[in-house]
Amino acid sequence: MKKEFAVIGLGRFGGSICLTLAEQGIEVMGIDIDEDRVNEFSSIASHAVVGDTTDEKVLKSIGIRNFDHVIVAIGDDIQASILTTIMLKELGVKKVTVKAQNDYHEKVLVKIGADHVVHPERDMGRRIANNITSNSVLDYLELSDEHSIVEIVASRKIDGNSIIDLDVRAKYGINIVAIKRRDEIIVSPQANETIFENDILIVIGADVDINRFEKKVLS
Repeated sequence: MKKEFAVIGLGRFGGSICLTLAEQGIEVMGIDIDEDRVNEFSSIASHAVVGDTTDEKVLKSIGIRNFDHVIVAIGDDIQASILTTIMLKELGVKKVTVKAQNDYHEKVLVKIGADHVVHPERDMGRRIANNITSNSVLDYLELSDEHSIVEIVASRKIDGNSIIDLDVRAKYGINIVAIKRRDEIIVSPQANETIFENDILIVIGADVDINRFEKKVLS
């Protein structure tokens, strides 16, 4: 089943997450109290809604409990961020990721049940979006608008295959630059290197090619 995401707060941080999810063809609802921002994302998000998420009735009316993952990216209003997070957890949202303004804000968010807290100065929206949409992607480093280095967990589907068996460079246009295997790191692995389930593959390439590799070979 496809996961459904909601992003609350469509500023620079929340907007970048919403945009990246939409670009990947993922169902995402954008929510903001500012009508202009909502209008801006009406053609980007699957649904864009004007609403005050500190109001429990608003959250219930949009069926927020049905979303698998909600990202709270509210700007400078720490109180609104905290109240929204509390209500999301009380309403039974499975996973809530929240943007923290500072360390104190982060401590409060953790205490009230936020599943994951991020600092925008450390975690760019695009990186978060790529991490939350895949069970196999452990980390993501953006090199440019179109190219990235990604850590991907090898699935059972490719267990026992060598790099040459997978022919990743020819078929997908990407390169496996290293393999992490327990305490060992294999840098510039040879073509005959065997990949085992749960190996961490460090892959470099264009985003579209990495996504293609992940979906066809690892899912």
